[in-house]
Amino acid sequence: MYLTERSAPPKADADRGPRRGPGRKVAPVVLVLGTVSLITDISSEMVTAVLPLYLVTTLGFSPLGFGTLDGVYNGVSALVQLTGGHLADRVRNHKLLAGLGYGLSALCKPLLLLAGSIGTLGAVLALERTGKGLRTAPRDAMISLSTPAEKQGRAFGVHRAMDTTGAMLGPLAAFLILRTAVDGYDAVFGVSACVAVLGVLVLVLFVPGRQRGPDGRQPVTADSAPATETSPDAGGATDAGVDQVAPVQEAASAAPGGRQPVRVREALALLRVPRMRALAGCAALLGLTTVSDAFVYLLLQRRAGIGEEWFPLLPLGTAAVFLLLAVPFGALADRIGRRTVFLAGHAVLLTAYALLLWAPSTSALPVLVLALHGTFYAATDGVLPAALADIVPSHLRASGLAIVGTGQALARFCCSLAFGAAWTLWGDGPALAGSAIGLLCCAVVAGMVLRPAGGTR
Repeated sequence: MYLTERSAPPKADADRGPRRGPGRKVAPVVLVLGTVSLITDISSEMVTAVLPLYLVTTLGFSPLGFGTLDGVYNGVSALVQLTGGHLADRVRNHKLLAGLGYGLSALCKPLLLLAGSIGTLGAVLALERTGKGLRTAPRDAMISLSTPAEKQGRAFGVHRAMDTTGAMLGPLAAFLILRTAVDGYDAVFGVSACVAVLGVLVLVLFVPGRQRGPDGRQPVTADSAPATETSPDAGGATDAGVDQVAPVQEAASAAPGGRQPVRVREALALLRVPRMRALAGCAALLGLTTVSDAFVYLLLQRRAGIGEEWFPLLPLGTAAVFLLLAVPFGALADRIGRRTVFLAGHAVLLTAYALLLWAPSTSALPVLVLALHGTFYAATDGVLPAALADIVPSHLRASGLAIVGTGQALARFCCSLAFGAAWTLWGDGPALAGSAIGLLCCAVVAGMVLRPAGGTR
């Protein structure tokens, strides 16, 4: 278990804050979890890279049908994130919940070989996304709890860079398999299952069973942790937010050693914290107009006239840029402000939409769009959980991450359904134009809502 009974540290130690090992950039657990994510993403992205084309060209799905299935693919994990995050905080065993999630996803990979109808395929994909939903919040909580507050952006950047290395290798492996295997799609699904099992083994064997905090000790529990760790670049939680989280901590520390199980209402009470509510709301608002990756790649393929055999390599371009920029952008967010980097990432995505709508179809178009797409993820994917680490107390860290992640993923689920319907009714151009206008409006609103007190950043 990760959050175990411990006495409060001496006041002098607490005042000095977490101690850092000499020269250590990130905690070892971050590197191990990054390795697990790298391996798992090879498996997942092998499937994700070929799935849009497989569904649309091989199984003959309409854009609306594909949008529905893509929405289910992302929406199920969103709903399960709440369960995974709450259970991880309740049983105080983040590794157990993450392991269950990784194992369930691995189990579903060979089942894709048996799925031939939309109903069966939808059920298998929903089960696979259930595994993703279970593991995401506990995994990010382990990263956050092992990292000092001022290095959260860098730690998540390192993890996302390793994760994205797998996202690069997965499409490349799928491309090579499709070019050499007779039954290409079946071979992709089979190899993906084997790689997923390897990721589970690494998690079980190398991720420690007892989490260590950034100072080398076990993470602080509710009875000794401050309600928030505010920083100017995150906007800072207001005094009202601190007061609203304090009763949650007192309830958690009522039992000896602060071991009372976390209750659902205590996790939901996080939404009474102004900065938490603002981040959750803005993440969901921006998700409503963020077109899914699969649709971006399908639009790019049609716009640039890319051959079907090259389609699995499109995610590779996004992943390569993400890999290069994840750590620098995470460190930049720690320095200049996470709000600034997060909103800039959405401005970059808006530029990618504009190129897909109006840029001439040249050989440079795929390069530019994929570069902007990868930059968007580098500026947002790790920066959002890093900002949450400044607001959510340690004993509710997984629950807080799950609440925000669920809202964002459900919003993207709605976007997939709406975009698929708009494409079917009016065509791909009007559908993307509507998303671009919506994204611009939502980004303006988010910039106003997330403005720090004092208007410094």
